Amino acid sequence: MTDAPAASRPTRDRPALKDWSLDELGERCVEAGWPRYRGVQIAGWIYGRGVEDPAGMTDLPAELREGLAQRWALRSLEVAEVQRSRDGTVKARLRGDDGAEIESVLIPEGDRNTLCVSTQVGCPLACSFCATGALGFRRNLRVGEIVDQVCRMRELLPEGQRITNLVFMGMGEPLLNRPALVRAIRTFQEPKAFAFGPRKITVSTAGVVPQIGRLLDEVDVNLAVSLHATTDALRDELVPINRSFPLEVLLGALRESPHFSRRRPVFFEYTLIAGVNDAPEDAMRLVGRLRGIPAKVNLIPMNPHADSAARPPAAKAIDAFAEVLLRRGLRATVRRPRGDDIDAACGQLHNRRHPERAGVAAVGPA
Repeated sequence: MTDAPAASRPTRDRPALKDWSLDELGERCVEAGWPRYRGVQIAGWIYGRGVEDPAGMTDLPAELREGLAQRWALRSLEVAEVQRSRDGTVKARLRGDDGAEIESVLIPEGDRNTLCVSTQVGCPLACSFCATGALGFRRNLRVGEIVDQVCRMRELLPEGQRITNLVFMGMGEPLLNRPALVRAIRTFQEPKAFAFGPRKITVSTAGVVPQIGRLLDEVDVNLAVSLHATTDALRDELVPINRSFPLEVLLGALRESPHFSRRRPVFFEYTLIAGVNDAPEDAMRLVGRLRGIPAKVNLIPMNPHADSAARPPAAKAIDAFAEVLLRRGLRATVRRPRGDDIDAACGQLHNRRHPERAGVAAVGPA
C-alpha cells in the first residue's frame, strides 16, 4: 500500500464525496446532469463493495465514471503506517489531506471485528491518564474522515472478513464533534451503505452532558460514559471536564434520560489505577453512584504509557473490585487489554512511531 495520488485527494475544486449523505450525493449527481439514482449506485460501490476507483464501477456509463473521477475526491484518508500486535490487534496511523494524523484500531475476536474510531485529531480534554490528551487538540475530523476509517481499516482484514462493530473510543471526545459524528453514523447505518445495526455502534463520552440527549435523539446507538472516579475531587483531577459537569449533573442526566433500560444500559468505563481509584471503598461508592441507572460497568486496568506514571492495580485488587460490584447486583466485566504491545490499548493512542518493533509494517512516507 502507498499513499494515493494527489489527484484522488480532496481540494477546493474536488470536494470529498464521503462528506455527503446518500441524499446529498444524489443531489450532487442531479447538479452534474446525472440521474439521482446514480448516487445510490456510487455509494453501493464505495461503501458496499469497497471500490473507490471509478474505473472499476462497471455498471456506470463511461462518461459518468470519468466525470466522477474529475469532480470529486473519493478518499479522505491514507494509510501511513500499520502495526500488528501479537494478540491480533491492528493499529493504523491514518493521514488526512492536510497532513494531520490519527490512529484507528481494529480488534478481532472470534467472529467479531470491532473498529475503534477516532473523531478528532488529538483531544482537548486532557484526561491525566490518557496519552491522547497529552497530544493536545488540533482539529475535528470531517464526516468523510470518520467514514473513511472504516474504508481504510477493512482493507487490512483477511479476505472474506468484515468489520462488525464500531466503537467511538479512539482519539478525541466524540460529542465535541457531534454534527460530523451524527452524519457519519447515519451513513454507517444507511442500509444502502454500510448497514450497521444500532446495537453495533457505541459512542463514548467523558461527560459532555448537553450533547448526550441531543446525540441519542438524533441517532440510535449505545452510549458509553468514561467515569473513572466516584468523587468529584478525584474526577476533577483525572477527567477535567468534570469541573464543568460534575458527577451529580452527569449521573442525574443519565438517571432521568428516557433512552436507557436494563436491555439498553449505559456502559460505564472505569479505568482502574493502582493506589488512586481501586480500593474497595471506591467500588462501594460506585455502586451507590450508579443506583437508579440501568448500567453495565467495564473495568479497564490502566494501560501504561510514556505520558503517565499511572500503573494498573495487581490482579488481586482488580478481582476484589469487580467482586464488590457483582455481589451488589451491578453488572460488571474486566476488559482484557488488547494491543498494548503496540500502544493500541485504551488510553494509549498517541501517534507514536515504532518502526523498530517486530510486527510493524511501515506504509507510505513516514
